[in-house]
Amino acid sequence: MQLLDRRIIVTGAASGIGAAAVRAFAREGARVAALDVDDAAGRAHAAACGAAVRYFHCDVSRRGEVDGAFADAVAWLGGLEVLAHIAGIERGGPAESLSEEDWAAVLGVNLMGTVFANQAAFRHMRQRGGQIVNFGSGGAVRGQAGSAHYAASKGAVHAFTRTVAQEWAAHRVTVNAVAPGAWTPMYDAYLGRMPEEVRARALEAMRHTVPLGGKLGDPERDIAPVLVFLASEAAHFMTGQLLAVDGGMVMLGA
Repeated sequence: MQLLDRRIIVTGAASGIGAAAVRAFAREGARVAALDVDDAAGRAHAAACGAAVRYFHCDVSRRGEVDGAFADAVAWLGGLEVLAHIAGIERGGPAESLSEEDWAAVLGVNLMGTVFANQAAFRHMRQRGGQIVNFGSGGAVRGQAGSAHYAASKGAVHAFTRTVAQEWAAHRVTVNAVAPGAWTPMYDAYLGRMPEEVRARALEAMRHTVPLGGKLGDPERDIAPVLVFLASEAAHFMTGQLLAVDGGMVMLGA
C-alpha cells in the first residue's frame, strides 16, 4: 500500500494510461478523483474501481471547468497530495497545412490544459506541499512527422514542467514529467490514420527502435507502476525531470 490515504487527482482518467493509473493508485490505497470529458466511460470506470474513486467531468482546455472540477474534487478528497495530469489529444496532418484551428485544438488541451491543471493543483498544494506528474512525449524530443502541433505542444509541456519545478520547489511542490511509450486508444487512432502500407512499415520499424521487446508497452504493466512511484513519498527528492518510460526508444542525455 505505497499510497495509503494519499489524495490524488487524475486527468484523462477514462481510458488508456489514465484509467490504468486510477486503478493502480486505488489498489495502492489512495483516494482518487478521476477527471475526464467522456462521462459515460469515466463514470463506469470509477464505479468499477470502488468507493475510493469518484468521477468528475472536466474539459482541461477550459480554465473555468478546471478550477471548478478541482475545487469539487479536493472537497471530496479532503485535500490534495498528488496530481497526475494525463489528459491529452493527438492529431495528424502535414506541418505545412495545419490550420489555426488544428493548432488551437491541440495546444488548448495539451499545453493550456497542463497549465490550467497545474495552476489549480498548486493553489491547493502551496501550503502543505505536493507532487505533480505531467505527461510529455518522446515525439517532442525526437520530432514526430505528421504531428508537428502535437510534438510542439509536448515540448512546451517539458519546458513548463522544468520551470514550475524551479518556482514551486520553495513550497515543497515537485513537478516531473513522463514521456510514455504505450499502446493506447490514442495510438490506435494514430495508426488508423495511416495507409495500410505505411502502418505496416511503422510497426516493422518499431521492432528496431524499441530495444526492450520491439513494441510499445502496456499501460497497466509498464507505465502505471512508475506513476505509483512518482506519486509516492519515495519520489519526494525528484523534481524537474523528464522520465522516458518507453522501452528505451528515447534515451535522454544530460
